[in-house]
Amino acid sequence: MLSEHFSVEELTASEVAARAGIDNTPSSEAMRNLLRLAEGLEMVRAALDNNAIHVTSGYRSLRLNQMVGGSKNSMHIEGLAADIICAAFGPPLGVCRAIATSGIPADQIIHEFSRWCHVGFAPEGHAARNELLTIANAVTGFQPGLRSV
Repeated sequence: MLSEHFSVEELTASEVAARAGIDNTPSSEAMRNLLRLAEGLEMVRAALDNNAIHVTSGYRSLRLNQMVGGSKNSMHIEGLAADIICAAFGPPLGVCRAIATSGIPADQIIHEFSRWCHVGFAPEGHAARNELLTIANAVTGFQPGLRSV
């Protein structure tokens, strides 16, 4: 376990990688970042009334990130981001807003496609940007702020 509620397996699991035979084993640097991510997700869980969080995507190897169409600069590759849902708390936009107003030092909170919340943390030694974004579709791209789509 990386933290009380988050395991390496949970933060590296990928059905896409399993189906494609992609090795999604994190490097030692990514493992250190996964510890940081797990600590951040513990704060997120607390902000969501201690409801269980389902991680739909955590660490992604470079190859896996390319396969799923992730950004070439994705913090998932570094082990510093997770896409989450928390059905017991509410819809993804509500999850994003709760994290944004909690005081958690998140680097990015993104309401993605009305389906999940992306939460990323800054690398050690870097200040969190506290960036809030929404993406409705690939055509319109990222828009500033957290909004309904």
